Amino acid sequence: MLALVKNRLPENQTAEKPSSSAKLVYRIEEVGRISGVPIETLEIWENELPFLNSGRTAGGRKIFRRKDLDIILRIKALLEEKSLTLAGVKRKIEEEFGLTPSAPVHPEKLRKALCLLREELQSIAAALEKKPKTG
Repeated sequence: MLALVKNRLPENQTAEKPSSSAKLVYRIEEVGRISGVPIETLEIWENELPFLNSGRTAGGRKIFRRKDLDIILRIKALLEEKSLTLAGVKRKIEEEFGLTPSAPVHPEKLRKALCLLREELQSIAAALEKKPKTG
């Protein structure tokens, strides 16, 4: 968990600032270089913070949107400047970026919805089996 708290750059290295002609997506290596946060830490943050989501290219490379890069830069600043915990950072980011955490759904409500969905899918499958094939 120490990797989550502070990630300082070596003395001779500084984080880059994204240019004004910023791209729409960034490879994880670029995000690490721009933010000064190690890739391993970025992956931990992605697992711990539900609003931080990477995508994948057709070749399987991990990419982040510009909004995710902005969030990562803010996370780093909050961890370093405000000495917040990851839970505190999560609340602050949700507040600042207007992200609302999803309300937990009661398991029984989920079970009921799944049962209804299963019944509907079974009736669709049965209707498809009865439909005469043309061609």
